Amino acid sequence: MPLQLTPATDQYCAFARDLTRRAMMRYYHEFDLLWIEEAFDQAWRWREQWLVVEDDKVLGFCSLSQDRQALYIRELHLLESERGRGVGGQVLELLAAWADERRLPLLRLTVFKSNPAQALYRRRGFEAMGEDECFVRMQRAIG
Repeated sequence: MPLQLTPATDQYCAFARDLTRRAMMRYYHEFDLLWIEEAFDQAWRWREQWLVVEDDKVLGFCSLSQDRQALYIRELHLLESERGRGVGGQVLELLAAWADERRLPLLRLTVFKSNPAQALYRRRGFEAMGEDECFVRMQRAIG
């Protein structure tokens, strides 16, 4: 069965929060930022939440929002055991197709400056559009 995104119900909030915290804590420490559990839980309620699934196995999750111009990837995290085998790239291509289906001209994300995932994003057509002391804002044109 190919990789797919399936809706994440509230029962997956703790899984997603823990996965995000484990993946991002090194960057929070590096940039002296405070991880706030309640902020994650609040965002969970208003964003679109999707599980990354392959053969009925949950590999990770992504969190999305959108406006008139773009589909925003707010979170995209995979279990450590699933990284480095092309899953992230496949998810990015699925999300680009979703942006196209929704008639949105852009796919956007924000990434920590020191996160090596930037290389993946660049390979998948994302370009840096701006930065601050912690983050790089990136986007990919759709269509």
